[in-house]
Amino acid sequence: MPRILGSAFSQVDREVGARIRARRKILGLSQTMLAQELGVTYQQVQKYENGKNRIGSSSLHTIAQALGTTPSVLFGQIGVEDPGGTLEFHALHEFVGSAEGIALNRAFGKIRDEKVRRAVIALIASLSASRREPQ
Repeated sequence: MPRILGSAFSQVDREVGARIRARRKILGLSQTMLAQELGVTYQQVQKYENGKNRIGSSSLHTIAQALGTTPSVLFGQIGVEDPGGTLEFHALHEFVGSAEGIALNRAFGKIRDEKVRRAVIALIASLSASRREPQ
């Protein structure tokens, strides 16, 4: 008999874990720092982030508080069909949690001049619009 329910939970666990990892990295926290805040080992945080261990609702609430967000942000709309933006959202989510995404967001956040911020956005939009695929 196939384990449909088990595999569905595994995917949700991985997605929630990825959101926890992304939020932790955005905040500049190590797994050890988050683990200390939660009163668990860094290995446990690692298992949560990799979707190896399921996170109970009270633990999800505690993790969200430690990350300065809400459980709904970490759990969000997982599994809800969004034909117009699902792939784009996942790609964006992956990038924001990457080393480059974090560095870009931190640097951009330090720009105080609104005109400069708009110019940077325009420059990036222009560069990404003119991007050519490798031949």
